[in-house]
Amino acid sequence: MTDVTGMAPHDFWQEFDPPDTFAGDGEFAAFYVAALEDGRQLRLPIRVLADGNHALASLIVNQASFAVLDTLAESLAEKIRPRGIDVVAGLPTLGLTLAAAVAQKLGHNRYVPLGTSRKFWYRDELSVALSSITTPTQQKRLYIDPRMLPLLSGRRVALIDDVISSGASIVAALDLLTACGIEPVVIGAAMLQSERWRESLTAAGPQWTARTVGVFATPLLERNAAGRWQAPAA
Repeated sequence: MTDVTGMAPHDFWQEFDPPDTFAGDGEFAAFYVAALEDGRQLRLPIRVLADGNHALASLIVNQASFAVLDTLAESLAEKIRPRGIDVVAGLPTLGLTLAAAVAQKLGHNRYVPLGTSRKFWYRDELSVALSSITTPTQQKRLYIDPRMLPLLSGRRVALIDDVISSGASIVAALDLLTACGIEPVVIGAAMLQSERWRESLTAAGPQWTARTVGVFATPLLERNAAGRWQAPAA
């Protein structure tokens, strides 16, 4: 079983541990152990879902240390670099931190942030309804600043979020960009959280799952008879 040493909430996401510091494929109690492709490990808090029997590993990029953010941005930039990205578009709110860092790693001098705060010069037809797993009760809309459209039109766009979970936010962004005549060549995230996003993105278009990449992936966890968490059997 993974080490059960407690961690304060602010201790998560602050550093990577060397490969094989913790067992990564058994039972988890205090935290989930995610692994990068080079084996480095990142301890993530476990968030219990409403049914009490399932949970997800959590990542909040804008609360991570600069070193962790830098590593995640570099890893994601290298994964999408072969796509010949002209401009990065970021999803609010947490995805904006990662999107800006990825754009810098790609050598860009700016990125395009989407937003949920309506400025007076925004246009309603350049918005869509938005839902999020982290703010399920809030009624929000996703906007694109009309002044930013020339930066995206006719360009090879990467759509970046920090975590892709249910896929709802990504699908909303795809709907918004599609309405503007923009089709991203890649969708990127630091973490692909469970497999639930695949159904949503497949329904939005069969091309999207193939265009989605993450630095690492985490499963939907199940509570076992001992009250600990583990990935479901394959």
